[in-house]
Amino acid sequence: MCNEMPILSIDNLDISFLKERKYLPVVHQLTYELYENEILGIVGESGSGKSVSSLAIMGLLPSSISKIANGSIVFEGKDISLLSDQEFQKIRGNEIAMVFQEPMSSLNPSMKCGMQVAEILEIHTSLSKKEIKNQVISLFEKVKLPNPEELFSKYPHQISGGQKQRVMIAMAIACKPKILIADEPTTALDVTVQKEIIQLLKELQRETKMSILFISHDLSLVSEIANRVLVMYKGQIVEQGIAKEIFENPQHNYTKALIASRPSLDFRLKRLPTIQDFLKESFKSEIVSAEERNKNQLKIYSKSPLLEVKNIGKDYFSSVGLFGKQHSFKAVNDVSFKIYEGETVGLVGESGCGKSTLGNAILQLDKATSGQIFYKGNDITNLNKEDIRKLRKEIQIIFQDPYSSLNPRIPIGKAIMEPMKVHGLFANDAERKAKAIEILERVGLGESFFNRYPHEFSGGQRQRIGIARTIALQPKLIVCDESVSALDISVQAQVLNLLNELKENFGFTYIFISHDLAVVKYMSDQVLVMNKGKIEEMADADELYAHPKSEYTKKLIEAIPKG
Repeated sequence: MCNEMPILSIDNLDISFLKERKYLPVVHQLTYELYENEILGIVGESGSGKSVSSLAIMGLLPSSISKIANGSIVFEGKDISLLSDQEFQKIRGNEIAMVFQEPMSSLNPSMKCGMQVAEILEIHTSLSKKEIKNQVISLFEKVKLPNPEELFSKYPHQISGGQKQRVMIAMAIACKPKILIADEPTTALDVTVQKEIIQLLKELQRETKMSILFISHDLSLVSEIANRVLVMYKGQIVEQGIAKEIFENPQHNYTKALIASRPSLDFRLKRLPTIQDFLKESFKSEIVSAEERNKNQLKIYSKSPLLEVKNIGKDYFSSVGLFGKQHSFKAVNDVSFKIYEGETVGLVGESGCGKSTLGNAILQLDKATSGQIFYKGNDITNLNKEDIRKLRKEIQIIFQDPYSSLNPRIPIGKAIMEPMKVHGLFANDAERKAKAIEILERVGLGESFFNRYPHEFSGGQRQRIGIARTIALQPKLIVCDESVSALDISVQAQVLNLLNELKENFGFTYIFISHDLAVVKYMSDQVLVMNKGKIEEMADADELYAHPKSEYTKKLIEAIPKG
């Protein structure tokens, strides 16, 4: 239960950022309280102001380009927004700590994990080196890291994403802070690891009685951990209250949209609602009936397979030291399945299960060690360079991170024309430009975006550009490798709607790789579940989710946030 006196009070907080020599407001009149022994969820999409306001609490706003224009941040009766950076150092990491979204970029790659946690204790305590090491190992045990003593001497790149996040949590709780700010701490993690991190934070909070600010764009995830929830939109709080009440009976259209935009496990909508649909109150939900789905699948499976994967294996080799013995690791082990034209096959499993390796083998980006892959009845596993180049037009990929797959120096119109030119499509650049503009309009952007550069777009818009570039060649088969995992819920809904619309119009076939099982179920006709390089289970999407056969599949489905 919350005590009556808040440990943290934010009152009428306005935050502005410098743009073109003028300060523009990004957070407006933010007011809320965090009580002792409470988990408070803050929900909102990118740009809503949730992370900026948490950085203000930590005193980490960049002073050269931002300022607190108005209001106060009161921690234990003291306005900490007025403190100098030197004064803040006594609080930061000691009394108020933070777990960031991306542990790999937050941890120092050149320092061993144990030393990074030890550094915090050296700054804020007077413990000896031996006592600090023992304390770090004890913290690693507390956050349930395997082999804590061994992990003390490992570098960040030598451990998994979930383990890195646990190291970050150990670092954050090292000095027993009164407040822990967790900013999107599970966004890039598998659904099972996500569940473990949520349970860990709840256990730590129960044990230490610290207060937690849990920030996320996923309302159903927040509902599993928070006592109360604030919903932020465009720098303001639009709704707040008890988590269960907000989830079951949302009042604001934006909150309703956040809940409805996430695909349901119980039914399949023809089109997912977006934020704009709800704000304009223009959405009409149409459910895909079992009869419609069966009719469509009969049509798909009456043809010959477009792609057939037979006993594919992929081995990687590593050796320790210059003359060390070589060890082999089976990333993909004896995998077989068929994909039919117009079908979407979902490929799910935890990180390291081999799903992206399998996708790369199909794309001929990383050759399989054994087995065969037949595309339109032809074996494509031993093609020469020229034939692989021709195949690229037929089989394309949409990457997870569109920004790193676009050249920052090339306007997006030219980036879309580039693959057309490489494959000799259309007679000249004028025709290619006309086609590129047509495709931009098709993905919801338009001609006015043709000469803009990648950095001028939001994450959702960049993903649309990535899709535009892929469909420019009008391929038959598209591999979507975690192509919506980094997007906000509503932007994700827009992209999923677009992929389904394009599939309908162009007859595309998708291999949809993701760790988000709710999204995979929504998109897929059939689902392959991978575990340790093998296919654990393969079935119709609805059947697999309703009646999973293997324990591994059951574990994955049980870990999906239910809300």
